[in-house]
Amino acid sequence: MWKNNVKLLSLAVFAALSLTVVSCGTKKNLVDATTSATKAAGGAKSAESRNLDFMRKVYDNEVYAKSISSKVKFTIATGSKDLSVSGSLRMKKDEVIRIQITPFGLMEAARIEFTKDYVLFMDRINKEYVKASYADVDFLKANGLDFYALQALFWNQLFVPGTQKITDSSLKKFSVTPSGGAANTVVSLKHGDLDYRWTADKANGRIKAVGVTYRGKSSGTTTVTCDYGAFKPLGAKQFPTDITLKLQSDAVKAGNGKSLNISISDIDTAGDWETYTTVSGKYRQVDAADLVGKLLKL
Repeated sequence: MWKNNVKLLSLAVFAALSLTVVSCGTKKNLVDATTSATKAAGGAKSAESRNLDFMRKVYDNEVYAKSISSKVKFTIATGSKDLSVSGSLRMKKDEVIRIQITPFGLMEAARIEFTKDYVLFMDRINKEYVKASYADVDFLKANGLDFYALQALFWNQLFVPGTQKITDSSLKKFSVTPSGGAANTVVSLKHGDLDYRWTADKANGRIKAVGVTYRGKSSGTTTVTCDYGAFKPLGAKQFPTDITLKLQSDAVKAGNGKSLNISISDIDTAGDWETYTTVSGKYRQVDAADLVGKLLKL
C-alpha cells in the first residue's frame, strides 16, 4: 500500500512540475492603465484594443482569496487501472503551496511544499526529507521551475514567462485568436522554446485549459495539458474544483499515457495555519540532487 501511495505522489508531483518545464512563473499584480488604442473607421475599436480588453477580462477572473485550504483526491489513470489516494492542499498566495498525502484520511504519509525560495519533500514513513533551492536541483534548474508558474497552475491564473508582474504592456504580448461563433477563444504566447496556449471562455474570459509545449534541442518535445472544470463560487469569483493534467514527453517515457486528476472539496479561505513546515530533528536529509530521481523511481 505504501509503495502505491508513494508512486501516486511521485506521478502527481512530476505532473505538476512538468507543466512548468523551462518556464518562469509570474507574480500577478495588474497595473490598470489608460488604453491608447486607436479607433478604426466608424468608431469601432481596433483589433489590438479588443484583444487587450479580452486579456484584461481573462486576468480579472483571478480569485481575491489570499489563502485556500481544501480536501483533495488524487487519481492517476494509467490506461489499465486507476489509482487514487486522499490528501489535502493548502496554499497562501505568493508564499506557499503544500500537498499532503493522507491515505484513508488516517495519517500523513508524505508532504511536498513549494515556497518562493525552496522545495521540500518529506517521506513521513521513512523519516527522510529533501530541502533545496530550485537552483540546487539539476532537474529543476535545467527546466527553470519557478514557484510563481506552479502557483498559476493551482490558482487557475494567467502568467507571462520571465516577468514578475502583469501589466497592460505584457498583456499585449499575447496573441488572441478570434473564435467567431465558437464558445471559446484561444490565447497563445511563444517564449523561447516554449509555446503556451490557453483556452478561455469567449463570454467571460474564464480559463478552461492551458497547454505548454517545450521543444528541447537534446530532450525532444514535452507537452503538458491542464484542463479545469467544476467551477464553484469562491467569494465573488469562480474557482475550479476539478483539474486534470496529461503529459507526453520524449524524455520521460514513464509518464506518457497517464493522467492526473485532482478533485478539490471543502474549500476554506481561512489563513490561520502554519505557513511553513519545520522539519523535526528525527528526519534524515537526503541529497538534493536525488529529489526527482527519488520521485520517479519509487
